[in-house]
Amino acid sequence: MLGPAILAASRSDKMRRIVSAAPVTKPVVNRFIPGETVDQVLPIVEDLTGKGLEVTLDVVGEDITTVEQSHAARDAYLELIEQLATLGLGETAEMSVKLSMFGQALEGGHELALANVRPVVEAAAAIGTTVTLDAEDHTTLDSMFAIHEELRRDFPQTGCVIQAYLFRTEADARRLAAAGSRVRIVKGAYKEPAEVAYQDKAEIDKAYVRILKILMDGDGYPMIGSHDPRLIAIGQELARKAGRKLDEYEFQMLYGIRSEEHLRLAAEGHRMRVYTAYGTDWYGYFMRRLAEKPANLLFFLRSMITKN
Repeated sequence: MLGPAILAASRSDKMRRIVSAAPVTKPVVNRFIPGETVDQVLPIVEDLTGKGLEVTLDVVGEDITTVEQSHAARDAYLELIEQLATLGLGETAEMSVKLSMFGQALEGGHELALANVRPVVEAAAAIGTTVTLDAEDHTTLDSMFAIHEELRRDFPQTGCVIQAYLFRTEADARRLAAAGSRVRIVKGAYKEPAEVAYQDKAEIDKAYVRILKILMDGDGYPMIGSHDPRLIAIGQELARKAGRKLDEYEFQMLYGIRSEEHLRLAAEGHRMRVYTAYGTDWYGYFMRRLAEKPANLLFFLRSMITKN
């Protein structure tokens, strides 16, 4: 089981130094993270949207340790929103945020994260787009859902993410599958104990389908976060059985993974959103991408072998 080991490495300063120093790391990272600055990533956004795709943008860097860093994260998103407005991309590009980046894990973190994320959500609404709150490890979720509920009072389009491998998620999905809600379902990418999460891939897949059915049968807007061809096909079938039109749900996939599938789904008339991360503090994000799928790790290792 390489996934848990890679997730553990994502929190290791020693491994961060080793991976960051490897000569082949940067070209491989570029497959998943196409830029470090707003100016570098915006041409990517324009290219994707020009192909009929939509985008959600994530400024990476959740491992913060100071209030000042949380304010810098807020300001980075505000700068992004200003640039999106200038280019007229508000209708096709939204944002995803991790509340840990906004100070959730610091002292008084719940209130700090809410105070930091609110102006971002407000600015996004002003240009015609929205924000989705990413799910992190299970200890943060009660705070995330409470902030999500608070934000939706003024900005009902604010979305959130649920993770299929957690035992609690079916109940969360029933609560969230209400009119006006926007919910992205993913399998989950954090190392979680057996007391709170399924450990077996088959059990996670079954849970994913059960939860997706709840969302499809509900009154909200499901966002299917998966690269798994079988789950994508099941999602299409569940949408059909629920009587949903093509604009009443969407697929989401990561930048750099199954790019031809992005285009295929869009060509069939589906809403297809590409999760695109950028920034300098890419290590944790990159390691979770390796942990999620063995093929990603093999891609990285093969690159190291062939480039050295």
